[in-house]
Amino acid sequence: MAEAFLILLVLAFSWIIGAHYTGACMGMPYGSGSIRLVPALGWMAVLALGGAFIASHRVEMTVGLNLVDAQRVTVADAVVVIVSAFALTTLYTAWRIPTSTIQILVFCVVGMGLGSGTPIDWGTIGRLAVLWVLAPCVAVVLGYFFTHALDRTVGFRSTGDPRSLVVLRRLGRVLVAVGLLASWTMGANDVSNATGVLLMTDGATVWTAGAIGGIGLMLGVLTWGRPLLRKVAFDIVRVDLSMASAAQFVQAFVVLIAVGFGLFTSMNQALIGGMMGAGIARGNGAVDWKAIRTIVRGWAIAPISGIVIAFALTHLVGIWFAV
Repeated sequence: MAEAFLILLVLAFSWIIGAHYTGACMGMPYGSGSIRLVPALGWMAVLALGGAFIASHRVEMTVGLNLVDAQRVTVADAVVVIVSAFALTTLYTAWRIPTSTIQILVFCVVGMGLGSGTPIDWGTIGRLAVLWVLAPCVAVVLGYFFTHALDRTVGFRSTGDPRSLVVLRRLGRVLVAVGLLASWTMGANDVSNATGVLLMTDGATVWTAGAIGGIGLMLGVLTWGRPLLRKVAFDIVRVDLSMASAAQFVQAFVVLIAVGFGLFTSMNQALIGGMMGAGIARGNGAVDWKAIRTIVRGWAIAPISGIVIAFALTHLVGIWFAV
């Protein structure tokens, strides 16, 4: 019964993750007018499922086996982690604030470990923390230079030249392709946030966990994906095709490099870093710094709240079972 309840929670959490990351994956293609809303969500759903099922295994093992001593984790501990992370991610999605579900999940695991006395692998946590600090900074720099490089290469500012129009149409297709790649990457990178606890408790193999989480991601994209897709597409940076292409490519590049090493970083942070770099390159008030400040505050608050909530729930569950 407890394991079945945990699987339902994993499905629910992967559902909210799928909804939360629509903007990170398809916000740029949609915001630039390169793809319509329904195809953007439909293709993202299919590719997120594929990435979760096929390419998520190394990251799932990092989450499930390398954050804490998995042999000491009970089903109740896993439920605490998922409930805490699910609640926080749902709040941020409802508020339309892009956050890092990865960081929420990891610090919920830390809070559970502190509350239950489960040994924590601080070395892995430290390596992830360094990656999380570096990734958006690298994305800002790459977004800036890639935007300038695209401007110089194909002359996006020349709107009257028929050859420029042809290039822009082709670039729109490339941007959609990069967004689809980002959707696959999201499945590989982020499904472990929900399914890693199944490995902690020996509740599933990596293939089964990937399938369960992938189904949840797909349903989240299709049922509640529109608000954050529109938020990222229209409310943070006013993009043209060169900016959108640079930002989306930077995001996919940064996250895929991390996944290749069995690590995981925030797709939202990588994308927004790339968007900031592209906006700075374009100048003329392209970046809405008020929106950026709100998002950065969310990045700072979410991990702390994850530790606090998971720590408190662990103690409440302990008291419940003691009674």
